[in-house]
Amino acid sequence: MATINRKAIRARIHSRIRQKLGGTAQRPRLAVYFSNTNVYAQIIDDEAGKTIVSASTKEKGYGAGKANSEHAAKVGAAIAERAAAKNITAVVFDRAGFTFHGKVKALADAAREKGLQF
Repeated sequence: MATINRKAIRARIHSRIRQKLGGTAQRPRLAVYFSNTNVYAQIIDDEAGKTIVSASTKEKGYGAGKANSEHAAKVGAAIAERAAAKNITAVVFDRAGFTFHGKVKALADAAREKGLQF
């Protein structure tokens, strides 16, 4: 039996998701990524190929530690505030192959509370 490569499975799921959704100038894509130690979020205009806004736990004020739901919620709130400053109210949520619970749900809920619509 072959061993299960979880990273390859997530990449395959993410490629299926990306075939179905993309960001435009009117409704950019909110892409999330979770490593073992950090949480990353970007708002991307896929037509122009540009990152409009980004936030991560590598910035000052988050402290060291694991990528957990608490840090994900802080990043979600930060990305929503920065998006509001750039007059972005609606986005397409790209969960990047991660299941929608735990950290992903915490980030999404915090972004919705701060005014992002998706």
